[in-house]
Amino acid sequence: MKTAVVLFNLGGPDSLESVQPFLFNLFNDRAIIGLPQPLRFLIATLISNRRAPTARHIYEQMGGRSPIVPQTLAQTSALQTALGEGYKIFTCMRYWHPMADEVAKEVAAYQPDKVVLLPLYPQFSTTTTGSSAKDWGKAAARIQLNVPTHLVGCYFEHAGFAKAQAALLSAALQELDTSKPYRLLFSAHGLPEKIVADGDPYQWQVEQSVAAVMKQLSNVGNAEVVNCYQSRVGPLKWIGPSTDDEIKRAGKDGLPIVLVPIAFVSEHSETLVELDIEYRELAHEHGVPNYVRVPTVQAHPAFIDGLADLVRGASFDKLCCNANGTRACPTRFGKCPCQA
Repeated sequence: MKTAVVLFNLGGPDSLESVQPFLFNLFNDRAIIGLPQPLRFLIATLISNRRAPTARHIYEQMGGRSPIVPQTLAQTSALQTALGEGYKIFTCMRYWHPMADEVAKEVAAYQPDKVVLLPLYPQFSTTTTGSSAKDWGKAAARIQLNVPTHLVGCYFEHAGFAKAQAALLSAALQELDTSKPYRLLFSAHGLPEKIVADGDPYQWQVEQSVAAVMKQLSNVGNAEVVNCYQSRVGPLKWIGPSTDDEIKRAGKDGLPIVLVPIAFVSEHSETLVELDIEYRELAHEHGVPNYVRVPTVQAHPAFIDGLADLVRGASFDKLCCNANGTRACPTRFGKCPCQA
């Protein structure tokens, strides 16, 4: 019995020349901009051309390319070791190579008996896991890859993820005197409010992730815990509070910050540049006395073991499921794809 495991991730430019086409692929995704074609194509072309110079500057600060593919490959290697014989791990990026069409052909050549789709997004959103799953479905259909397939829809409160993030947070807290007040910011990538209002469970799942991590900690001292959201773009109103507003508020209150990237499992532009450079500078400008950023879980052993458990527990008689094999979201979140 052979099982192919496909790790979904966002992807990122592998050179400065690929920044504009990467951005075009992102904004041409209907899950990101819900306009019909050809209007979406025109808007994606306009936005990607306008944003490319700024984005190139961001990637210049990371050596001219995104680290997300190398880090995903490290997670792939660790997961392959954890699962062992009978499994083969493939990486599939949504907006830059390796993308679904090329990876589906590699999976077909492996001739698996089953396929597990495993997103490197702990929390489900139509804009991340949902988009990747639809894209994979189209790619698999084009080459008639017809084998039993299971989508791990989310694992936002799975013990492996929570333990890994809690361990990294505990280590970071050694840099502070936690007997004194400080602000513990759990920062996630934001979404427009209308996407959440339309039934996307992402924000609710982020909140549950924070609660799961906090349960793993024995002592965080005198912390005020805040959930916040970063990376806002465009004119729409986004879910909040925003991470930058919370940094300013901490500065006004004279409190140190410990910042946890709760929705990212690898380092990329939103962590290495936005959190480590831009938000650190913002904290300094607004008088935050200390700014500590917790690393992403990456290939932390607890996280990898958790992913291996999810793969072994995949149920092929359901569309998708949470870590317990059942729907986790309240029914008001109609965009959750899991069967009740």
